Amino acid sequence: MISLVKQHRLPTFSKSILIIVGGYGSGKSEVAVNLSRQLVNAGSAQVAIADLDIVNPYFRSREASEQLTSLGIRTINPTGGQHYADLPIILPEVKGAIEQRQGVLVLDVGGDDVGARVLSSLSGSFEEGAYEMLLVLNGNRPFTADLDGCLKMINDIESSSRLKFTGIVSNTHLLEETTAQIALDGLELARQVSRRSDLPVAFLSGLKEIIECDEFDNVDVPILPLERLLLKPWESSAGDE
Repeated sequence: MISLVKQHRLPTFSKSILIIVGGYGSGKSEVAVNLSRQLVNAGSAQVAIADLDIVNPYFRSREASEQLTSLGIRTINPTGGQHYADLPIILPEVKGAIEQRQGVLVLDVGGDDVGARVLSSLSGSFEEGAYEMLLVLNGNRPFTADLDGCLKMINDIESSSRLKFTGIVSNTHLLEETTAQIALDGLELARQVSRRSDLPVAFLSGLKEIIECDEFDNVDVPILPLERLLLKPWESSAGDE
């Protein structure tokens, strides 16, 4: 018996630089990693991802470097003994990648306005209108649980980074406890934020097994299916036993 996998409209972008920003627990690194894979699968010739998350010690895109490299994706992150460094020691390489604008560059930036501050040192390298900066919203996190909190985060990150958002990613989840209704409630929150901020909902993202439910058949925004590629150290260790 052949199993049919639903095909949703996937997110596409015309800009060569995609900045993925989100608060702690938003899932933005998982979104950044899966989006990079999708870009390759869609035929993008050159894709690179830079880990600029200097706040969260877990769930950073650098943890998936080996998998991404095997797909031909260039990973820009600390290596060797500096793999777990929390200082922006790769900024010169990232700055060069921004200015060269070869292929598509995904920037994984996190930690609310504190983490986004690293972008301010790069803001002069971004050509106006040449990038997308997307806020990943998880409505189950304290600071983005309601409209006012989301709008405050947008303002705080824009002030800290000296860059402007261009869109919203709805990524409301509770990890393995996520249900279709939780994800759809998050999309409604993202729509409210969109109406107040004039930022479009760029896409909805969620675990593949969730978004394949019938409830998502009529969703009118692109959908990015997620596979969990970033695990806590104790999760990956358990899997090796």
